[in-house]
Amino acid sequence: MTSVQEAAFRAGSGLSADTLLFAIAGTIAVLATLWVAWISLGSFRSWRAGDIDIYDLLWQVVRAAIVLMILGYYIR
Repeated sequence: MTSVQEAAFRAGSGLSADTLLFAIAGTIAVLATLWVAWISLGSFRSWRAGDIDIYDLLWQVVRAAIVLMILGYYIR
């Protein structure tokens, strides 16, 4: 953003664009981490009930963790 655009954004919103982007990235990171925890707990419950095998449990958790790492790379 140019300095004029930055000043207009700050006047209109009351905060800088960097602060807003940091808040959005932090919110996305927290939601993605909660999603991985939800996937992990759901898979564990299915494994405990005997619906899936241990390898399926591990594969689902690893896939969710890989998605979290890729997302973290893009929002850093």
